[in-house]
Amino acid sequence: MEGLRVSDTNLKVFLHPSKSGDVDGAIHQVLSSMIFKFDDTLDGALVAYRFDISSKDAKILNGIHPYFAVSLRAKLLLFSPKPNMLVEGKVVKLTRGSISVIVLGFSCAFIKDEDIREEFKYKNKRGKQVYISRYQKRHVIKVGTMIRLSVNSMDVDTLHIYGSLRPADTGSIRFLDKDMEDDALTDRSKRRRENEGESVMQEPSTTVIQGLNTKVKEGPSSTGTEALSYDNDQYIKKSKKHKTR
Repeated sequence: MEGLRVSDTNLKVFLHPSKSGDVDGAIHQVLSSMIFKFDDTLDGALVAYRFDISSKDAKILNGIHPYFAVSLRAKLLLFSPKPNMLVEGKVVKLTRGSISVIVLGFSCAFIKDEDIREEFKYKNKRGKQVYISRYQKRHVIKVGTMIRLSVNSMDVDTLHIYGSLRPADTGSIRFLDKDMEDDALTDRSKRRRENEGESVMQEPSTTVIQGLNTKVKEGPSSTGTEALSYDNDQYIKKSKKHKTR
């Protein structure tokens, strides 16, 4: 999924002297408080982290409460979707005019009616709201469906994504991936048929008619196209011997 990236960075964490007895626990507490919040410095919302203390020497800061700074080498997983990126999420609500999605379990995405391409038709089937493709009846979007959507914009304060199903490569992930698999199988089958067609084409051969001891060389085909052989060996046909009574 686009919008996710890993950042290797150097950090400084400022801890209260009361935390000096458990520095690792205090660092986890600080970093955990940053989870699922957008940070302008990191240019993304922190999703996960891993760190190593790069220096055992902590710098004590001057002040009424002498905090100390710990240097870290951290690996951060950040979520920072940009316009036109493709993100994935689970449909949690669906109406005639909108689709609501949860991305990565914490970010809300909203797709307005004007951002749903005309291919999808809203239907109420047995009390359940669904969007069904007019061209592919198997392409269905309903509550619980994992979908791929395009990002229009993102509110960094609320981590709210405004998305779109306008691009052709958006919609139900299950259908899109299955459709790609079917296309790949079709391409492989087509190439196999082409290769089999090439293999049966052979170069002009020489026919030996035994008994007459005469060689007859076959001329070019009626179409004027030279026959080629790629995979099969060239064969020489032999007629059966005439039996003499």
